[in-house]
Amino acid sequence: MAVRLADHGSDRSTEALLPDNNQVHDLTPEEVAEGLAEGRYLLIDVREPNEVAVEAYPDAVVVPLSTFDPGDLPDPQGKTIVFACRSGKRSVTASLAAQAGGKPYDQHLAGGMLGWKAVGLPTKTG
Repeated sequence: MAVRLADHGSDRSTEALLPDNNQVHDLTPEEVAEGLAEGRYLLIDVREPNEVAVEAYPDAVVVPLSTFDPGDLPDPQGKTIVFACRSGKRSVTASLAAQAGGKPYDQHLAGGMLGWKAVGLPTKTG
């Protein structure tokens, strides 16, 4: 099935062929924070640099969706990659694009930065 993955941060889009079995699993902010604290997760922030400069996740690696290439993702070194963005939409797009690129990265932070802050988790100035 051919699916167009829209980039919600710019006018660029990614064309990909996605198998019907690709899916993205939601993680709560609390689950992600716990996994980060325990060293189980590598958080990939797919927001744009101007967004990250205003407010950032502590310890996230920034890989903007506008230039997203699954082959350029950092080696998670045994950790599970979790994608994050502002609200949870671009992180789903990134996960689907990674899966289309042959990566097994199927988890994202549901609610994104908005959800993260809503439960009182810390942020930093990018």
